[in-house]
Amino acid sequence: MKITDIIFHGGARERITKLGLANLFIEIQETILSTKIFLLEQKDANGGAVVRKMIDESFEKREDWVKKTTGDIDWSKRVRYNRTFIATIGVEVQVSARSDLLIRDLVHIRNNLKDGLIEVGVIIVPNNSFQVFLPDRTPSIKDAIKYIEEEFIEAQNYPIVVIGIEHDGPGEALKKQKRKG
Repeated sequence: MKITDIIFHGGARERITKLGLANLFIEIQETILSTKIFLLEQKDANGGAVVRKMIDESFEKREDWVKKTTGDIDWSKRVRYNRTFIATIGVEVQVSARSDLLIRDLVHIRNNLKDGLIEVGVIIVPNNSFQVFLPDRTPSIKDAIKYIEEEFIEAQNYPIVVIGIEHDGPGEALKKQKRKG
């Protein structure tokens, strides 16, 4: 995939550099860039769950990234100095659900920051042009910015980075997940 946007809120850039999280932040970007997504460039033609699965597989291939269960940060990794853990970065991947679930991601980040479990939160979300090719309620970077800057404005004070992603190019349609029930 490509990275089209990186937006810092709440002193996230400063925390990343001051707390020694720059290598982890670069590793997140490398994980995104190493995930190859080709899809049918047609409105609503592709399944978001496949994109999510491919991003998760890319994180699984990386060393020491911890996948969390439902109701928590999706991925996290700690920075170590010798045998001591110094800081942790948390990642939320939002490419396959309704846009209003971005609020839940912001709450997960807020709670993990408040509890001292992470020092910076990252949200990965499709950019506006990529989102068009995914199901119609899939979030876009426009939605993430709206939630942070207008609807959940206290999130502007949290050290959060929003990363907008784009697919690599045209290809076959990515299979849509069938709804249960």
